[in-house]
This record gives sequence, structure tokens and C-alpha cells, in this order.
Amino acid sequence: MNASYERRAAEIGEYILESNATVRTAAKRFGVSKSTVHKDVAERLLAVDPSLYRQVRAVLDKNKSERHIRGGEATRRKYLSNRPPSSAKAD
Repeated sequence: MNASYERRAAEIGEYILESNATVRTAAKRFGVSKSTVHKDVAERLLAVDPSLYRQVRAVLDKNKSERHIRGGEATRRKYLSNRPPSSAKAD
């Protein structure tokens, strides 16, 4: 495996672990696709640092179990911010 891939996998893994980041957030931070982040932490990191892999996997599993909540909150904020101002009723 290319050393730069191994290094990137370890850096992404450490970032996810330190910040409890999602795959999407890590992808934006490192300027790569979500698929690349997933491959780095699911395959490459296991070969590079199995201990870090297990810790990162736990964070990603937690994020996955909570994503429906985060998605619902994002939708709620979107619609609340787009709500027209309430108008006072004229008599």
C-alpha cells in the first residue's frame, strides 16, 4: 500500500476520533470524497493501526445510529428559518 494512503488513513482516523466527526465532515476537512474516507477508515486503517480502527469504528457506528436524529433536526431548522414572519391580524 502507498505510504501516503496509509498516512492519510491514520490522519483521518485520528481526526474522527478526536472530534467525533462524521464521514461527511472528515471528507470536507481533508478534501476527499466520502467514499475515500470510508475506504480509508474501513480498509486501510485496519491494516495500518487495528487499535485506532476499532476506536474509529465505534465513533462511526455511534454517528450512524444517530443520523436519523441529526437529519430530522436539520430539516426542522431549515423549515423554521424559511418560515414567513407571522403577521398581526387586523381587526
